Amino acid sequence: SEFDLLHPALQHHIVNSLGWSTMRPTQLAAIEPIHTGRHCLLLAPTAGGKTEAAFLPVLSRMLTEGWTGASVLYVCPIKALLNNLEARLTHYAGLVGRRVEVWHGDVSATRKRKVLQDPPDVLLTTPESLEGMLISPRVEREAWFGQLRCVIADELHAFAAGDRGWHLRSVITRIDRYASSPLQRIGLSATVANPVELLDWFAPTGPREVVGSSSVSTDADVTIDHVSTLENAAIVISRLHRGEKRLVFCDSRASAEKLGAGLRELGVCTFVSHASLSVAERRHAEAAFAEERDCVIVATSTLELGIDVGDLDRVIQIDAPGMVSSFLQRMGRSGRRSGTRRSCLFLATGETALLGAGAICRLWSRGWVEKACPPVQPWNVLAQQALLMVLERGEVTLIELLTQLVASFPELDAAGVRTCIDHLLAQADLACPEPGLLQIGPKAQAAHERSHYRDLLV
Repeated sequence: SEFDLLHPALQHHIVNSLGWSTMRPTQLAAIEPIHTGRHCLLLAPTAGGKTEAAFLPVLSRMLTEGWTGASVLYVCPIKALLNNLEARLTHYAGLVGRRVEVWHGDVSATRKRKVLQDPPDVLLTTPESLEGMLISPRVEREAWFGQLRCVIADELHAFAAGDRGWHLRSVITRIDRYASSPLQRIGLSATVANPVELLDWFAPTGPREVVGSSSVSTDADVTIDHVSTLENAAIVISRLHRGEKRLVFCDSRASAEKLGAGLRELGVCTFVSHASLSVAERRHAEAAFAEERDCVIVATSTLELGIDVGDLDRVIQIDAPGMVSSFLQRMGRSGRRSGTRRSCLFLATGETALLGAGAICRLWSRGWVEKACPPVQPWNVLAQQALLMVLERGEVTLIELLTQLVASFPELDAAGVRTCIDHLLAQADLACPEPGLLQIGPKAQAAHERSHYRDLLV
């Protein structure tokens, strides 16, 4: 069976230390293609076990093939998701004597120095933090990236929906230059309508395979109600489902704060989470919510991407998200306990929101979900990458830069890539100290050197 392909030590710990009697279908189906080194896109609904489906076979390869040094990059779109995954992945890796570390903007300089001096087997990070490592003079890139074998991109659909997806893919291609062989690319995604296209974009070359189903499950309890105002929404939430743990999504910080205040006035134990809160405040709210029973957490999309806030009874949506995929992600936070179903209650505060909720539910009931489509013609990302590639090397020949950019952006016209470089030269963002050689120009230096080029990373 697929389970027998895993390293014996890992098999032992899955059965005896984790106490699993079986693995989920997607987890079993992912073992063989990951073991053989194929690029993969793993599809499963929220809480479908995608993390384990990718990480456990990669750990097995690590043991079987004797990987050493920094071997795996695990990339997430938000720092909170990295922090949330750290304990779980550290536990899995620790069972077989391997280490996991986190690297992002909130990690202390002391901890980062330790990571540089003693690289872990697995690094949890963001694309921007990887970019910072590539251009940092403190990182010995050949030594640090030279033993990498695999990159796992969590929530790949979220990356692909914007420019960060192009940035992530370019950074992976640049790291490939330092690795002894091209990195195996494994993407994790919620349900999307175009999984094959998404994987072809993420891993343009090499054998690849989609694992899991792209069909949309319509097995859920969904209700739409019109409440007119946020004040009325607070009253409904305070009176319905008492004794349960409820997660309420709002699509703006102001709405989240207002609803949270209204619920507290009505005597409901309430926590609020959004990106504008400090890291400490968000972690406190999420930790407290995970330990409570009869309570509500009001959040923006910050809690949409798989962050574990404990065992939920109910998901409530104020008004309507803009996409079916967001609705599926949010509703998927519920129904995780055995014998329970996914559920979502829409509370619309206006007629437009009511129509939006109805439209979302009608599309979902037909099994429809959006495609994950990267923005076309990412010339802005290419220009950013041109500057950062030159900064990474200090000086680079024009031919080398052209070659690297075309490798990172094969969808773009090579003549257009050359035109972009010529424009950066004309604007003095790049300079040509001698024929055929490029370095950072005076304009880019004046604009970004004071921040150590950190503002170029976003």
